[in-house]
Amino acid sequence: MRQSAEDIGCACADFTRNENVVVPFRLGENARRYYKLPITCNLVSYGNNIVAATADEVSDVVTAYIGKYEFYHCFETPNLHWLNERLMEKGHKVCFMAEYYLFDAGRAPKLACGYETRLLGPADFAALYLPEWSNALCEDRKQLDVLGVGAYDNGKLIGLAGCSADCEDMWQIGIDVLPAYRRQGIASALTGALAREIMARGKVPFYCSAWSNIRSVRNAVKSGFIPAWVEMTAKPAKTVADIVG
Repeated sequence: MRQSAEDIGCACADFTRNENVVVPFRLGENARRYYKLPITCNLVSYGNNIVAATADEVSDVVTAYIGKYEFYHCFETPNLHWLNERLMEKGHKVCFMAEYYLFDAGRAPKLACGYETRLLGPADFAALYLPEWSNALCEDRKQLDVLGVGAYDNGKLIGLAGCSADCEDMWQIGIDVLPAYRRQGIASALTGALAREIMARGKVPFYCSAWSNIRSVRNAVKSGFIPAWVEMTAKPAKTVADIVG
């Protein structure tokens, strides 16, 4: 919650209130590094309410929206159409939606991988910025890739969990397994092992998935992560069009 407050410009306590909160959007100096301006508004919920950080231009629309529906219904269709149509009138659109997970070490099983595993660092990543490892590593932000756990079959890398130092205290995990080796429990074993390595370094491991990516959600749950918060972000319509391509 402290990190989310830094990301959008609210108070940490706002996330535990029983009523919704609207604040001016402010991207903090220590915000997660993958956030990119311009951001029209960001709606964040930890399960109690919505904290909506918004540009002045759309504050009235966003305030009306989160007051119109139960807070958890604000992150789903058909209600989203109400918001998007009114944002479009002002030149903006809903852009990103994601569910975030935190590691519950007390209930997380230590899963066997079935293959040799190795702890990896930045020096090991140089030759791994390839399409098959694009979830575990990010070529556009190589400097943030700090730690990984790889699975090997006779010396061949077959699975890789990697994490990026997206902010000072929290490292995000991504996971890839070669198609021929999936459905063997490799992903969950590597994800859980990397989460423990992150915690041993005094950082908080977190995991992000689209709600519709069932395979990713199952991996999160199996490896010891639980749902913690959700976010929905709107951006200028031109920025959304550039992302869509």
